[in-house]
Amino acid sequence: MFILRAHGVVNKLTPFRSPFLHPSKFCLKKNSGCKFLCRRGYFCSQRRVKAMSPVPLTSPQSMVGGDKIKLTETEEKIFQQLIDVVQHHNLATQLRVAGGWVRDKLLGRECYDIDIALDDMYGKQFCEKIQEYLGVEANERGFCVIQSNPDQSKHLETARMSIFNMMIDFVNLRSEKYSDDSRIPEMEFGSPKDDALRRDLTINSLFYNISTMSIEDYTGRGLSDLRQGVIVTPLSAKSTFLEDPLRVLRAVRFGARFDFAMDKEIKAAAADILVKTALKDKISRERIGHEIDLMIGGNEPVKAISWIQEFELFWIVFTPPNDTEPAIPENSDRACVTYMKVAWDVLQSIGYSTFSTEERKLCLYGGLFLPLRDSVFTDKKSKKLPVSSHIFRNSLKLKISDADTVATMHETSEGFSHLLDSLKSGWVSRIVETDVSDEFADASPDVKKRISVGLLLRKIKKFWRIALLISTLVHPTSEDFQSDCSQVESKVEMFKRAEKLIAGELNMDNIWETKPLLNGNAIMEILGVKGKQIGEWQQRLLKWQLANPHGNADDCHQWLLQSNAKRTKLS
Repeated sequence: MFILRAHGVVNKLTPFRSPFLHPSKFCLKKNSGCKFLCRRGYFCSQRRVKAMSPVPLTSPQSMVGGDKIKLTETEEKIFQQLIDVVQHHNLATQLRVAGGWVRDKLLGRECYDIDIALDDMYGKQFCEKIQEYLGVEANERGFCVIQSNPDQSKHLETARMSIFNMMIDFVNLRSEKYSDDSRIPEMEFGSPKDDALRRDLTINSLFYNISTMSIEDYTGRGLSDLRQGVIVTPLSAKSTFLEDPLRVLRAVRFGARFDFAMDKEIKAAAADILVKTALKDKISRERIGHEIDLMIGGNEPVKAISWIQEFELFWIVFTPPNDTEPAIPENSDRACVTYMKVAWDVLQSIGYSTFSTEERKLCLYGGLFLPLRDSVFTDKKSKKLPVSSHIFRNSLKLKISDADTVATMHETSEGFSHLLDSLKSGWVSRIVETDVSDEFADASPDVKKRISVGLLLRKIKKFWRIALLISTLVHPTSEDFQSDCSQVESKVEMFKRAEKLIAGELNMDNIWETKPLLNGNAIMEILGVKGKQIGEWQQRLLKWQLANPHGNADDCHQWLLQSNAKRTKLS
């Protein structure tokens, strides 16, 4: 074991009591999640990891501070209070910060994810000691307990408490013992070395000993792997992944996040049939979706998803429905990664900061599932839905609203592609001519342009820019797909021209917020119609408003009468 002294902490630790522990109701649940609402409005749930900085790394992340850790003022206060608790109760407990916090601090990154490993008691017991030290009742200042769930490869019970506005997890050091008739391990108290060897990666196996203010490397290679930029498991990769198959995706995420090299043994183990089966059968879809969402929101999403495809995990992670129409073509996983890469390249070339975090993620999901856009499945209500919707809702358990947005992006991509055609060769009637309707069949090209573009924007709303970007991926700039995908500059130029037309010349940004000049009741009163006819006239009125941006309610009233008279005469 290597031990390194930390740097930048106060020389003398003086006891004090914190007034900042959040008051909350005690929460104890049997599932793997935990939620409680504190009495002053603080909300505790399964901790969400922050998305990485959108700025791509140009080289592997190096250890900025060498082998030293500098604590923030808040961290000093937190650690001091924990030491005070130990001293107050005359405990022999050694307190260690485990895992990601140590790694990130050594890399010069701030981290708000503090896990405290205890060597002689459970996290719940230590949180009770904190309460006793503060002299409060459990219902006044509380914590929550997240129970272990071995069936989902979550082996440790975790207690969570807020200290100085930071959520701190408390968990015991662990060792494992297997019985002869079960592959589910029995968890026992272990030594720091036992615990370190059971971690997912060597770079996540480091400890920071709060009492000695030192870094502890019990695997003997955590620090060196962090310096050299390699992703390695403490024990054999296969056994590590079989213990918790989600570690395969964590290895991918951290490798992409830090631009580290992936160990060959990890690559082989990830593609092993037993590991793939375990990932499919043992891990909840929520946990898989959470990892994927972090990858997509990270600084190297293409590298991460490319590794998933390379390790033959793509269809395990992004599991499609059993029966699709038409069937998903072979090698679609490669096409998905290729389209996502082009979306990423175009996104960066346009300007990463031009889009919000939500838009960037939806754009990448839109590119990733673009090759599947023509395949549908029939749900339990006999409704046909896009395959991408099934993947979002069932395979990843992500937001339904995101599934709907991506499906609408794909749906509107054809219309936007026709718009791109018009920019190359002049306006053509092909741009959703059926949406224009008889009333505007003889209208000028500019009017048809406004109507068609307006209908597209009202369908996709605030995400029209990323839908437009996605349309550049399916809009050919050459006959050869691979060559076409490499022509990022031409796609960026098309995007900018179309964006300028929509937001500038047509001034249609936010057009979806335009309210109808006449509502359904007014239409019914003016024309004497009812039922579904009201909806039909509302659509005609919408197109009239798009064609006449400066029209008012009186103009609209007159048009309704004239249009109705004309239709009556023709019938």
